[in-house]
Parts: sequence; C-alpha cells; structure tokens
Amino acid sequence: MELFMRLRLRAGKALMTGKLAKIRRKPYYTDFSSIKSIGIVWDASKPEDFQALTKFCQKMSALRIESEILGYFQGKKLPDQYTAIRFLTCLKRQDLDFLYRPVPSVAGKFISKEFDVLVDLNFGKIFPLEYITSLSCARFKVGVPGPKPESSPYDLMISRVNAAGIEPYLEQVIFYLEMIKSDSAKKAV
Repeated sequence: MELFMRLRLRAGKALMTGKLAKIRRKPYYTDFSSIKSIGIVWDASKPEDFQALTKFCQKMSALRIESEILGYFQGKKLPDQYTAIRFLTCLKRQDLDFLYRPVPSVAGKFISKEFDVLVDLNFGKIFPLEYITSLSCARFKVGVPGPKPESSPYDLMISRVNAAGIEPYLEQVIFYLEMIKSDSAKKAV
C-alpha cells in the first residue's frame, strides 16, 4: 500500500515539475513599506501554532497589509478554531486529487493571486503545500530551504534556528524583509 502511495506522490511531483517548466516568473520586491498583501502557506496539523498566526495577521492588518492563510490539515475533521475565520482557508485530505495535488476549485484562487509576499510555513515539506507554493503567482516567496536549496521555489530562504516555532520564524521573516531595499525602491525616493 505504501509503495502505491509513493508512486502516486512521485507522479504528482512529476506533473508539478512539468507545470513549473512552463512558468516564467521574475521575482519582484522593493521594500517592506510597499507590501499590500501577504499569503501564508501553513501546515495546519499543529493547532497550537494557530494563535501565533492570528497574532501575525492582526499585526499585518494594523499595518494595512492584507493577509491570507491557506493551511493543510491531514485529519478528517477540522478543529473548531479553524472554522469561520475570514483570512483562513483549510484544505483537507478530500480536497486533494488522486496524485495528492490540491483541487483547483479550492486552491486555484490562492495560487493565482499575486501576493506581494508569500511566506511558506510548511516546515515538514508536505507535498500539497509544496505544490501550492511552487505554482503560486506571488511576486516574492520566502521559506525554509530544503535538502536541495538550488531547486527550491523561494526567492529568500531563511533557516529555522534550533527548530524554532512559527512565531520566531515570522519575526525573522519580517526582520529580513524590512532590511531589503531593492534598486527600484531607491529610484522611487
């Protein structure tokens, strides 16, 4: 049974790689003050991380930055705290196709949205979330480097220090995004 699952997963990854080969994407980022929207891809299997994400979204809202979270929950029933939250969409196992790819009706809107920044909190490298991050139309992608950093979909890779949780990692992301000022930003001043 496990062999069959690995074959399905391998086929899903091959189809994702084929789609990625057709996409021509040029990363774009000027500075933190120009950010209007942030997308977050999150492994929702740890409900204890949800409070840190809510706090982050509230902080971004205070800065007039729209934030949207797409999570993937591997269980059958979503925890109550994940329901009826306007900035959170949660995929479940039944929202995946035979090859473990998210069905377009659920994840398609998130993938096609041009976020100014996409933050990947998929520390466990779960395939449905990798698929979403890789194919996302976000202008700038931030995430944890995997075993092959050269083939990652990220424009900025930030390692987790001592397996830090989501809250310290998000603080690191904001810290580095605030440090970056591209030539485009300098010309605008």
